[in-house]
Parts: sequence; C-alpha cells; structure tokens
Amino acid sequence: MDRRQFTLATLALGAAPAMARADEVAALSAWFLKNPARSAENRVRDPFRHPAESLRFWGLAPGMTVVEIEPSGGYWTEILAPYLRATSGHYVAAVSGDPAEFKTRYADTSKFGDIEVVPFTAQSGPLVSNGTANLVLTARNFHNWMWQPGLVDKYLADFHAAVAPQAILAVEEHRADPRPMVPQARDGYVSTAYLVNAVEGRGFTLEARSEINANPKDTKDYPFGVWTLPPTRRTHAKDQPTPADFDPKKYEAIGESDRMTLRFRRA
Repeated sequence: MDRRQFTLATLALGAAPAMARADEVAALSAWFLKNPARSAENRVRDPFRHPAESLRFWGLAPGMTVVEIEPSGGYWTEILAPYLRATSGHYVAAVSGDPAEFKTRYADTSKFGDIEVVPFTAQSGPLVSNGTANLVLTARNFHNWMWQPGLVDKYLADFHAAVAPQAILAVEEHRADPRPMVPQARDGYVSTAYLVNAVEGRGFTLEARSEINANPKDTKDYPFGVWTLPPTRRTHAKDQPTPADFDPKKYEAIGESDRMTLRFRRA
C-alpha cells in the first residue's frame, strides 16, 4: 500500500463514523482488496462482507488492541492482523479449536505481525487482561452459542471483562427479522431484539446499528437454514442425499445472508 493509501485508510478508520468521506472509504477498500496477505477465497466475499464500511462503522482505529472471537476461516484475520501490525496495534484471536494450528496458519509475522491466540470455550479464562481491549469483534457466532444453556451469558461476561470502559463490542449476525426467531435460532437466524437485550443485559449499551450488511434477497426460509446460502452452500441434511429438486443456483443468486451490524459500548 502506498503512503497516500495508508494515510487515507488510517483516517477512514480513526475518524468518527459520521465524518466518513467517499475517498477515505475508497482508499480503505483498495487496501483490503489489494493486500497480498488475503486469500482468494476471502477476497471474493467482499461484496457481501463490506469490510471497509463495516470496520469504519465499528470504529476500528490505528494502534488498537482487537480481540476477534472465533476467526474460523480468517476473513477478518487477514484484514485486521496486517492493519494492526502496520499501525502498532495488537491482534488477538480467541479460538475454540487448536490454538497452535491457528497460530501456525498465520505465522508469517511480515504479513500478520505477532498475533496472539487464546482459548475460547465454555471453560476458558480471560481473553486478555481485564480492561485492555479497545474492540471485541464477534461475527456470525451468537446463533451457535444459543444452543447451550448459559453460554451466551458466559461469553458476554468475558467480553465485558476484556474491553476498557467505553470500548467497543462489534457484532455481525444473521438477522431473523421481520419474521420470528425459531427456538434457539436453530436455522442460524437471530432476532435483533433478542441479541440487543442479551448484550445490554451484560453492561453494554447499543450505540448504533447499520444496514451495511442487509440483503433484501434473503427470504430466510431455506431447507438447511442459513447454511444453504453461500459461503457454506449446504445441499443436504446430515447422512441424507441431496433432494432431487434442490437447485443450488437459486441460493447462489441470493448471496450471503441478511445481517444485523451493531456497535455497542461498555458502560
């Protein structure tokens, strides 16, 4: 990234969300799109994930300590870790799988910096030292936690302990609205009211919501839940054949899910 792009990118992230300028967001998008640390599999998802707009809305700024919850395929890792390396920040990945495997995948410090990997399970301890994170990001995770009693409360308590006062909890989640949420969000779609009430009940305040990741094509009535859509593209139930009338092109045309994009502050 050239010096002008980097300057505009840091300005775009560091400025107040209401002060966005088209050239700043464009420069930031160019950095994310061209960054050689990113995989082809993740780049093709940019039209649905809106990385520059989402991170700017959430309030990412140079030099932050950012904790990402369950990075999975590394979509945000490949964006956040290089950015924080370049701005003297710190990236922490909270993973439920093998921490050593994740660390190895992103071991190239020239691209990703010296990332920190911590366990994230029902039994895990603090994510970071209390009050030291500037931003905790959880993308598309709440629906998984709702299947185990007490897990949402446990994780929200972890997030609250991790972030400094007035720091940010950034949330992206498949949105059930306007239809009712099915029990435990078993199809992957979560009610906005449920999520906001749960988070605010743990000492956060909803500061803003955005339609950056809305998708009006998403009808939320698929045979295999939200996982019928990209990027999962599920075609059959476990241990069952694909239905004869299943048309994957139909779901490909819809794209990724309709999602709520929320920014909370710790009180």
